[in-house]
Amino acid sequence: MTRPGTASGGTGRQPLRRLVVVGSGIAGLYAALQAADAERGGAAEVVLLSKGQLEHSNTFYAQGGVSAVLEPGEAAPGDSVEAHIADTLAAGAGLNNTDAVRVLCTEAAEDIAGLRRFGVTFDANARGDTALGLEAAHSAPRILHAGGDATGARIARGLIAAVLERAVSGQLRLETGAFVTELTTAHGRVTGVEYLQNGEPRSMPADGVLLATGGAGRIFARTSNPSVATADGLALAWRAGAAVGDLEFFQFHPTTMAMPETAGGPPPLLVSEAVRGEGALLLDADGRRFMPDYHPDAELAPRDVVSRSIALHLARTGAPADTPVYLDARGIEAANGSGFLARRFPTIDAATKAAGYDWTAEPLPVSPAAHYWMGGVVTDLAGRTSVPGLYAAGEVACTGAQGANRLASNSLLEGLVFGRRAVEAFLSPGPGWVSHDSTAPRAVSAAGGLPLTHASAALSRDFAGEAASAETPEGVVMTVPDAGVFSREALGRLMTSAAGVLRTGPDLDAAALQLALWADSIGSAEASDPREHEDRNLLLAARLLVAAARKRTVSVGAHYRADTDPAPAPTHSMQRISS
Repeated sequence: MTRPGTASGGTGRQPLRRLVVVGSGIAGLYAALQAADAERGGAAEVVLLSKGQLEHSNTFYAQGGVSAVLEPGEAAPGDSVEAHIADTLAAGAGLNNTDAVRVLCTEAAEDIAGLRRFGVTFDANARGDTALGLEAAHSAPRILHAGGDATGARIARGLIAAVLERAVSGQLRLETGAFVTELTTAHGRVTGVEYLQNGEPRSMPADGVLLATGGAGRIFARTSNPSVATADGLALAWRAGAAVGDLEFFQFHPTTMAMPETAGGPPPLLVSEAVRGEGALLLDADGRRFMPDYHPDAELAPRDVVSRSIALHLARTGAPADTPVYLDARGIEAANGSGFLARRFPTIDAATKAAGYDWTAEPLPVSPAAHYWMGGVVTDLAGRTSVPGLYAAGEVACTGAQGANRLASNSLLEGLVFGRRAVEAFLSPGPGWVSHDSTAPRAVSAAGGLPLTHASAALSRDFAGEAASAETPEGVVMTVPDAGVFSREALGRLMTSAAGVLRTGPDLDAAALQLALWADSIGSAEASDPREHEDRNLLLAARLLVAAARKRTVSVGAHYRADTDPAPAPTHSMQRISS
């Protein structure tokens, strides 16, 4: 196999440039396929690394679907790309990069066609046309589903089959159980990866590395994310010197089943936005519908609004913060006939029955859970980060398309569009985008002309100053109880209490101090156990999030400060602080 920068024998052919794709969700799988199928006759040697099995990703659990305005004749009557753009900007609370949003929505149909080429089929209506669903904060039906509420699993299986086919034929190299521990760098650019394969250290040089590692829901106590969502890509990029941004914006899905998670099992069942799109209502413990009291769109309000409304309603009624509310879908079944819920939402129907609930006859207990991180590794519109040779796509990236709050069903789409664009940038000639200012890369394209705020400009690479102090500063009231020694459970409790749906300055200050204490006791970077590396990554992600949330003292989008007024003029945040 030809190594980067080496000749390919005496054949006279140009050496292949190696692209290492890290992650096996929709962005990683689709990007690897795009690179392997490039029409330039072996334009790249493609290596796909996954720390678990290929199915272990957020994508596999996605239910809601993929948003896209299809070509004329397939799109819903009256819908348009401009309407999709407007809905995305509205959900993002003014913090979107408008250029990124336009790319996302304009190129959606192209990548839906790409999925179809790789064997993914979408649900059809009774006329045989592509079925289009309506979800919260969308102005028209434009959500494509596959297998009802099994969209993510169907897409993942289709892409995985295509990847395996190309791995067998030699078009790409696939390694599972490969946990990347470090990005190697030389002369200011990324040159490869260090990783653990079954506990053994390995290295792989590369001309480009594309991070598609997903999110970080496991920093919270309740999350819809699977166990692999441990902020690995964000931590890798940050330690390599890449800029990160908008990390205070973490979306909580309002309706996950309020039941204990089984160790080693799937995450708590997410009851899709589409259920509320079909007409399900939210009730409190007294059976009263409360969402109309908090937003004119009621249950169809954006996710951050619904999650926050649940928390505020519990506080208003004096209920403990972890009290569930109830999702009532009985009216949907009554209006559409017996068996409708099972046909429309087969995954949810089977899971609720397995949990002992009959949602055709009783409401489901639900609670908000950490779901999606809008912030991440800052990229341009071609997936390039501030470090040459390093690309990012999907949830790990911050393209600016999502703004301060992601519109429902835009996440799978973003992984597709910007995963493809990152591959196109890698394959294209020329050095690409390079910034020598790591604190404020691509200031114009990142924020659509909005001014940038450097969320941690006062914090040094070694966390000097307030964030490093293990003592309580004068005037700080420790409102978060002492969390004791570090564990993932303790981290989750701390982050949910201090940096969850509702936040205050004192809670965030106390959390920063506790996280600094834990950072002094966490394991070595030389560990051979991937779980120890995950712990370091989770702790770093938590510190970055809390630092950003402390700097943004007003509420906007998914970041809600219960101790301040809403923001009149939102701005982006950028971070450069140390592990």
